[in-house]
Formats: sequence, structure tokens, C-alpha cells
Amino acid sequence: MTKIAVLIPCYNEVVTIKKVIDDCKKYLPEAEIYVYDNNSTDGSDEIAIQAGAIVRYVHKQGKGNVVRKMFREIEADCYLMVDGDLTYSLEDVKKMCDLVVNENIDMVVGDRLSFSYFRTNKRPFHNMGNRIVRFLVNKLFESNIKDIMSGYRAMSKLFVKSAPILSKGFEIETEMTIHALDKNFTIKEISVKYNERPLGSISKLNTFGDGLLVLKTIGSLFKDYKPFMFFSIVSICLFLVSMFLFIPILIEFLETSKVPKFPTLIVSGVIATMSLLMWICGIILQTIVRKHQELYEIMLKYKSK
Repeated sequence: MTKIAVLIPCYNEVVTIKKVIDDCKKYLPEAEIYVYDNNSTDGSDEIAIQAGAIVRYVHKQGKGNVVRKMFREIEADCYLMVDGDLTYSLEDVKKMCDLVVNENIDMVVGDRLSFSYFRTNKRPFHNMGNRIVRFLVNKLFESNIKDIMSGYRAMSKLFVKSAPILSKGFEIETEMTIHALDKNFTIKEISVKYNERPLGSISKLNTFGDGLLVLKTIGSLFKDYKPFMFFSIVSICLFLVSMFLFIPILIEFLETSKVPKFPTLIVSGVIATMSLLMWICGIILQTIVRKHQELYEIMLKYKSK
């Protein structure tokens, strides 16, 4: 029998957590519902227990820390992850899980942005941040994912048990998406309704602080997963700076046969050498990444047996 686990990270969601659990029971009655409480101080854990969920605790603060522990501890055939803030409509949970169980999709993403997010969300910088993240990830990783940062996902056991979770906070969704893209997991998006938080429910997401963490994560993963492209860009930038310093000296030398700016020439040469070194680093690291990808594919074959 297929086992489905609903994973709900929770931090001070006393206003909404019961409704989320009740909706999970309504639309996915066969699932086991897990609420992982992350140091709530408003009694969210007690409400979740009363609503019939299995409640566990994570003492390291941050959504990434919660997801890491969820993935380690829970065994299931299909994992449905949803936030405890009631912003996601759960009418599509059955369809999302069916795609994982019956059609072998590794990750089904609930796409808020194509339905109502930009109209419903009242925080304009959130909208801008989502667009920036979507643009960067799709360009850097050659994809067409519409909602990179959705916290509403159904995932296969193979993906959950092989995904390295390094993030500590809200950048976790971006990390999971990039990992799935890089490792060629099958991803499918379905458009879902997004609801504004009900009165009394407060968002824990810091627009600028967490936004910068997400951008930093994208940059770090771009370097780790595509080092040749990353270091080639750095190399080109350094080379252009070197040429900017060198060309005036070269022109003056051709006109006067003199080199009056030796310090600038030396700096130009040093930067050009750094440019070459960055390019060589990219070649070496890309070879290492390629070998890691081969080992990862071999590991997946054993896990899927």
C-alpha cells in the first residue's frame, strides 16, 4: 500500500494550523500528517496535537533545518510539503500526489505565481523578489520553472532521500529546485490558488534579509553546480579590466616607444594572470563536478532498487 506523508513546518501558526490539518484530512484522508514545530511560543503544537497530527520538534531555528530533519526521519512513498499558514489551497493535493505515485514525477510544484499570487499578495517587494529569483534560476540553469520559491510540493521518496539539504532558512525551496534541475529529476508544475494570510497570522519571511539569503544561495549553487560557467564569467570580467588598463599603455607605447606607467602595466599583468587562473580553475572544478554527477547517478540506481 502506498504511504503518503504530509509534512508541515510550523512556527507560531496558532491561527491557521488546525485548518491546514483539517484540509489535509479532507482532501487526503489516507495520509499521515506530520507537524514539525520550530520553537513556537503560541501553542501551535498543542493545537496540532488536538487536530490529530503527529507533532515533532526541531530546536534549530529556520525552515531549512526543519525540512532537513523531516527528510531524514520520515519514511514514505510520496511526501507532500505545505506551509502551515493557510496560504495554499489544498484542493489539488490528491492530483499532486497522484502525479508522484502513478506517473513517476519526482517533484510536483504548486505554482502560485501563474494563478493569483501577484494579485493577492499585498507586499510588492515580494512580487519583485519572486520575479528576480525566477529570472536568475531559469537563465543560469536553463529551465522554465514558474514558481521557484513555492513551499507547496509533492516529492518522490527517491528525491527526498537523495537531496542534500544545506540551507537553514527560507532559501530551502530555491536549493531544492536547483538541485532537482541539476540532477535531472522530473519536475512538473500545476497552477494552485494562493490565499492572503488570515487576520492575526503574521508572515515570518523578512523581505530583504531572506531575499538576500536566497540570492546568495543562487550564486553559491551556481558556482558549485556550474563552476566552468561561473569562473569563466569571473575570468572575462578580470580580462576586461586588464585590457582597460593595458590598452592606453599599448597605444602610448606605439606612438612614443615609451612606457611611462610601469605600475599600471604591472597591475594589468597581474589581473590578466588572475583571469587565466580563474579560467583554469573553472576547467578543473567542472571535471570534478562531472565525476560527482556520475557517482550520484550510480548512487540513485542503487537507491531505486
